[in-house]
Amino acid sequence: MLFFISFIIDKTVESWDRMKAIILKQPGSPEAFEYVDVETPTIKKGWSLVKVQGFGINHSEIFTREGKSPSVQFPRILGIECVGIVVETSDASRLEVGETVISIMGEMGRAFDGSYAEYVLLPNEQIYPVETRLSWKELAAVPETFYTAYGAYLSLQIKDTDSVLVRAATSGVGVAFMKIVKALHPAIRVVGSTRQISKGNMLTDNGFSDVILDQDGKLHTEEKFDKILELIGPATLKNTLGSLRAFGIVCSVGQLGGKWELEAFDPIFELRNHAYLTSFYSGDVSQTMLHDMLRIIEEKKIDVTPEKVFPLDQVADAHRYLEGRGSFGKVVVLNG
Repeated sequence: MLFFISFIIDKTVESWDRMKAIILKQPGSPEAFEYVDVETPTIKKGWSLVKVQGFGINHSEIFTREGKSPSVQFPRILGIECVGIVVETSDASRLEVGETVISIMGEMGRAFDGSYAEYVLLPNEQIYPVETRLSWKELAAVPETFYTAYGAYLSLQIKDTDSVLVRAATSGVGVAFMKIVKALHPAIRVVGSTRQISKGNMLTDNGFSDVILDQDGKLHTEEKFDKILELIGPATLKNTLGSLRAFGIVCSVGQLGGKWELEAFDPIFELRNHAYLTSFYSGDVSQTMLHDMLRIIEEKKIDVTPEKVFPLDQVADAHRYLEGRGSFGKVVVLNG
């Protein structure tokens, strides 16, 4: 027989029967989101209930909201990541009620309802207990964004002597990546590209060494780099490879250009000059990598403070900000 462990957090104040959530019944603009009361998910074998303290807003969720994720069926509660507290679990041997956890990806917010809610029901295997001194606001900015940035950092095999370019540097992952690189290699040169040169001061104020213009899918520079983080993706990858030094590495981890696949890509020609092309898939989550990432953030005192914070009932505003021309860095939503 399967036994479930339950933990009641001041039930006189808080009821688990109903919860607030952001429902998307059909794809559309941010106005398509509905802030409603729904039934709190019921625990089942292999799954645990997490009280959502916060989550980041991601560009992939914008794509899903717009109907660009064919596998997603509606109505759906979006949200591919969260930080929170275990309140009920079907796996007492691994998950402790009341402990702090992170969850990322694993079809969360896509095949099943995600984190745009007060509670989320998650498969046990994609719930990761963590120990941290970070506040909920800081921790909410970390999971998908810093994990992707850290994975890309490892893929790029960065050395102190490298020159580094971040393409789409104003994005949350772009800023996070720069902070990790600078924390581990303080003297390194990290250049950021942006389509809006007016954001140049924001980039240098946050730690970038220099800024170059990225316009009409082309980098406006003659400089070559040892390592390049490509966040726009297939839409600009060929152009990015042209800014790589011999034996350099490009890590493509983003799809901000709205294009998912490479077309007419001749690897012999495009990867000439001893170029290396790699990636990192944040859906391959490692508990060890998560712990290493958090250790680096805390030991190196990396500032993970999000650029913007919204309450749950303003998720639509968070989406508008992230997809607007003025967006910069990480956007998070906090409950309570």
